[in-house]
Amino acid sequence: MQSVRYRLVEFFIVFILIPISLVLTFQLWLKLVLGLLGFSYVVFVLLKVENNKFKIRQHINWTQFWQRTFIKLFIIVAATSAYIYLVDSKNLFVVIKSKPLLWVAILFVYSIFSVYPQELLYRTFFFQRYESLFRNNSLFILVNAALFSLAHLFFKNTLVMLLTFLGGILFALTFKKTKSTLLVSIEHAIYGSWLFTVGMGEMLGFPS
Repeated sequence: MQSVRYRLVEFFIVFILIPISLVLTFQLWLKLVLGLLGFSYVVFVLLKVENNKFKIRQHINWTQFWQRTFIKLFIIVAATSAYIYLVDSKNLFVVIKSKPLLWVAILFVYSIFSVYPQELLYRTFFFQRYESLFRNNSLFILVNAALFSLAHLFFKNTLVMLLTFLGGILFALTFKKTKSTLLVSIEHAIYGSWLFTVGMGEMLGFPS
């Protein structure tokens, strides 16, 4: 399972074939089963092949992490607030103003049940399995971001694809620097929660 050939086949199936197949028209329960089987395989490989332990990495520089995260968040807040105000002002903070309980529920479910599995797959698993196959770090980061964007193809939304590509770059850079699934998950949850909060939920496929 550590051979280059095996990992290339694995790469194609997990990160290209499965995401593209989710765009096709077939029963939802089959898509859920496919996704569950794929994620179960990823967890198995991380634990049994890569010998990972689910534990918080020691010696985390929390101060530096929060400083970097909030600088990027400030830029994201400014850009997205201006975008919503100019393009769709009626939805600016619409959910938090009209459905605060839904807002809390969505942020909780999204952060725990969506963000962490995504980061486990697209950062922890991806980096450990394929980083050694790339000689160019920049290319590796771009491929990771492109595949993260491809995973959102089923939304059939150009804006979602663009935002997830940019987000993929940020998250890949954070993981490369910190090697922490926890930190990159926190960052992902903060940015994603903000997009829903500012009023981009409908654009990005959140329930509203």
